[in-house]
Amino acid sequence: MLADDAVLFREGTARVLIEAGFEVTGQAGDVVELLDLIRRDPPAVAIIDIRMPPGHSAEGIEAAVEIRRMSTDVGLLLLSQHVETHHAMRLMTEFQGGVGYLLKDRVSDLATFASDVRRVANGDCVIDPELVARLVDKKRADDPLADLTERERSVLALMAQGRSNSALSAELYLSGKTIEAHVRSIFMKLNLPLDAGDHRRVLAVLAFLRS
Repeated sequence: MLADDAVLFREGTARVLIEAGFEVTGQAGDVVELLDLIRRDPPAVAIIDIRMPPGHSAEGIEAAVEIRRMSTDVGLLLLSQHVETHHAMRLMTEFQGGVGYLLKDRVSDLATFASDVRRVANGDCVIDPELVARLVDKKRADDPLADLTERERSVLALMAQGRSNSALSAELYLSGKTIEAHVRSIFMKLNLPLDAGDHRRVLAVLAFLRS
């Protein structure tokens, strides 16, 4: 299901998705219409523009909150014209599984966009690589990631995009054992001890985002 007040962009995105094998079950030009459609027929994924009428500020995020209240099974993929780290932070920290934040330009990469939609539908977390790059480059005096090596930062950046260890291995051309060693080192440097009550991978990504 698609929600964007720009008709041409919405129709173009619908065509891209249909050609990739998806069924577009509904289109909305504002949040009220979107929520009404989802109440009647919850989709596997709702693709929502962050800035929607009437205020064009964060209506898409608020719609995502309401959608999750209605159905925890709906994947949420938020699209933005520009990198807005505060919106991405809220999305990644307040929502559990099946969420994504992408720049609208990413839609033009048809294969990658289709893959990202499927990952969100499967419960994964998807973050736009440009946002990840900005977060990696951002420096702060109290940066909890300061002790990480460049390779460990690369691994954590890909973890923040929802990549599994096997995907990390393929993308970085490293063995599975080497990836596991890097991940263990990241956990240790971020003071994330083994605890059955916490998901260390999620905590590491949150530390990455907050830095």
